[in-house]
Amino acid sequence: MWFAFFMGDEITSESFSRKDRTGYRERLQENLEAFDRYLQEAEFAGEGTIGLEMEINLADRAFPHAPALRNIALLEELGEEFQAEIGAYNIELNHPVLHVTGRGLEELEQGLTRRLHAARDTARGQGIELVTAGILPTLEAGFFSHPEWMSPARRYEALNSSVLEARGEDVRIRIQGEESVDFYAESVAPESACTSVQLHLQVAPGDFASTWNAAQALAGPQLALAANSPLFAGRRLWHETRIPVFTQAIDTRPPELVHQGVRPRVWFGERWITSVFDLFEENVRYFPALLPESKEDAGADERAESGAPTIHELLLHNGTIWRWNRPIYVPGEDRPHLRVENRLLPAGPTVVDTAANAAFYYGLVRYLASEARPLWSRMSFSTARENFFECAKHGLDAQVFWPRAGTVPVSELLVKVLIPQAAEGLAAIGVDADLIDRYIGIVRERALTGMNGSRWLLDSLDRLDGGLRLDRAAGGAEPGDDPVPVPEPRREALATITGTYLERQWGNEPVHTWPLA
Repeated sequence: MWFAFFMGDEITSESFSRKDRTGYRERLQENLEAFDRYLQEAEFAGEGTIGLEMEINLADRAFPHAPALRNIALLEELGEEFQAEIGAYNIELNHPVLHVTGRGLEELEQGLTRRLHAARDTARGQGIELVTAGILPTLEAGFFSHPEWMSPARRYEALNSSVLEARGEDVRIRIQGEESVDFYAESVAPESACTSVQLHLQVAPGDFASTWNAAQALAGPQLALAANSPLFAGRRLWHETRIPVFTQAIDTRPPELVHQGVRPRVWFGERWITSVFDLFEENVRYFPALLPESKEDAGADERAESGAPTIHELLLHNGTIWRWNRPIYVPGEDRPHLRVENRLLPAGPTVVDTAANAAFYYGLVRYLASEARPLWSRMSFSTARENFFECAKHGLDAQVFWPRAGTVPVSELLVKVLIPQAAEGLAAIGVDADLIDRYIGIVRERALTGMNGSRWLLDSLDRLDGGLRLDRAAGGAEPGDDPVPVPEPRREALATITGTYLERQWGNEPVHTWPLA
């Protein structure tokens, strides 16, 4: 969950005083020192388990798949594995942890299928469709001024207020892709458009740095392979438009601070690390608190049942800095553990595509983290960051730099180098051979054909709207302006595409096999 920064607990206030902030800063330093000492002396749970969170759009069946602002009513009929998201048209599924070895990936696919089908049947009883896409294609910019866009929870109100207060002005969404979008929002509502799949990997402290570095290095190709969010506010933008939308929607910096090079809170990072401590230390050094609630006000204990320090303030702060690969520390009931939370993938298109994306990630992370000569000793961090944004913009059409390969099409790099390495990594983990063939075969065919979710959506839109291209300069927004409307032919095409997408989504055939809408 993008906003589950304190394990889903509510907070006690929507505003904070200068005294709160001063005391919180001191507690952050104390927490950081306590965490450093604990890392050096404690016994942590080892590596092994994986987890997955999937965010889901709710679309209204009575209208042409417009957002359905009814998540709370739906959640009342779903199990505890489903939770609210900040948008009233979003929910999140938290799949139970499991082991990737043996048949674990198949268990993941089957578990997601069972839970999503049961939730679909319940949702349809309320006139709602579940859409697993990075951005709901029918979502228009005017929706973000809807007075009931947000789920009713104090934590969401507090975060919205804190972001806007820090920024000091309305949120501007301005993205240039094949077309352009430019509008102001009076809240962080555009963030709710971004629905993701988050992959968790538990690691031992000594392996955390190599695992995180590996995840950062492969982020660009991983994103290109899975891109599924090319449409936002009725416009053709980046192949993975979630990246700029999310970055801009909760940016606490006014333009002057952007120009000064102040770091954004949605952050790729700027260096390879040697310890998980490096990331928490950067969080404290570079970012002021958004929600400075003390453990006393939250009613949190000093130590967990395991005896590990809860470091409440540090973990709350960590949850308001949105790294694409985020460090997670859990004090636990028995022993504490560490996880890398991979946050860059979009939802969908299908469960089998999601399982294949997970297989690629877990296998390649294992391969890269185990190399005798680490990839990050041969590639600069800035190159990894450039690859990430190039792949967000262009998907499988991107050009990336890779050691020993030079600058190459990312599709070629995937087919010839990275996908075979992911297969080796899965074999080293102990994944059953037939599952390696199944899931790696899916991502290989996706890379060979160039047909991921974004390409299917864009090619289908070309087919339905006759290759219409909206003015790249549309917008030129001023605060208070109404967003530029979506032309009716484009609106009708997007509704048709969404309907076809839904049919194929539940068929669970890999997206590279889908006929165009």
